[in-house]
Amino acid sequence: MTRPTLLYLIKQLELAVRSRLDEVLRPAAITPLQYTALTVLERRSDLSTAALARNAFVTDQSAADMVVVLEQRGLIARLPDPGDRRRRVLRLTGEGAALLDRLRDEVAAVEERMLGPLSASEAEELRRCIVECRAALSDRPPR
Repeated sequence: MTRPTLLYLIKQLELAVRSRLDEVLRPAAITPLQYTALTVLERRSDLSTAALARNAFVTDQSAADMVVVLEQRGLIARLPDPGDRRRRVLRLTGEGAALLDRLRDEVAAVEERMLGPLSASEAEELRRCIVECRAALSDRPPR
């Protein structure tokens, strides 16, 4: 019997993580992709919708739809770009930051559960390897 490929195993891990995140985020009425978008804006404010799409791993159209929902909920705001008043940029609101703060421990628990079987050095090595693999397939450096 042949072993599953790493690509298959990585996809299975992604599905398992998404399932756990769905459970954690459902009470807050937020999806894993919306959560990811909010965390991107927490780290990097004043992004265009297209830049958010790239950083949140969604298509431009999906990001545009998601921005509408997050803005309607008051979790993000669209503001004039300080460098170009004709453009609009996205910024996390206080309400969005508060939601992330409320969810942070539960989301961290999902990661802790996933890494539970590994030692601290194995977990750090896994992180390093994942970053290197991502960089190998990317045209731009990881953020």
